Amino acid sequence: MQLSPIAHRFIHHWGDMGSSWGVNRTVAQIHALLFFHGRPLNAEEIADTLGAARSNVSNSLKELQGWELIRTSRRPGDRRDYFETSSDVWELLRTIVRERKQREFDPTSEMLRELIAEPGFDAESPDTQDRVHETLRLMESLGIWTDEMLRLSPSTLDKLLRLGASVQRFVRSEAADTRVKRGRRA
Repeated sequence: MQLSPIAHRFIHHWGDMGSSWGVNRTVAQIHALLFFHGRPLNAEEIADTLGAARSNVSNSLKELQGWELIRTSRRPGDRRDYFETSSDVWELLRTIVRERKQREFDPTSEMLRELIAEPGFDAESPDTQDRVHETLRLMESLGIWTDEMLRLSPSTLDKLLRLGASVQRFVRSEAADTRVKRGRRA
């Protein structure tokens, strides 16, 4: 498949960003290709389109399956697997957030709990203990917030994000007003 200039730019940018997010470039490009074109592709088509080695594509597809970001389907009379991803950006966001939370966030929270429970933790300086406790409190709060966000419908989440932006603008304007009033009194 020949990529249009727009598709090429989208896919290669997604690959660059994937590297910034700690995701293999080919993994990110394959996901971008499947998302952009919105139709199932087999591994050979993916490899040819991206100019990637077939083994790299195969490993990348396994990784995307492990992240639950792609599905496999078959076509009648064709023994090859075809791969597709959701076209719903909200579903993709939820999947990525859920998977990152389970793989990265939850184990870190658990490690902090174990660290605090260790007998030697009390021997650490009070400042160190406070920092570890505060880190755990923050992680637990963010974990609860994330779990709640994952339960919201896409439309509710969109409204909440828009509301959050409005609240931020309001709070910033209130803070600016307070600074101006203090400046006049001084």
